[in-house]
Amino acid sequence: MGDYLVYVVSAYGFSGLALAGLGLWVFLDARAARARLASLEEMGVRRRSSARPREGAA
Repeated sequence: MGDYLVYVVSAYGFSGLALAGLGLWVFLDARAARARLASLEEMGVRRRSSARPREGAA
């Protein structure tokens, strides 16, 4: 495996960095989404799922 060691290690390293970057991106995007939702709720905008159903609505 000596000839391929550099290739294998670099491939695993690149994959690990890519996965770490994706994980960081998801974490930061979720945090930003929570901040946007909090800002909207502070302004009085409510989620449709939290509204009570209207009478007579099917």
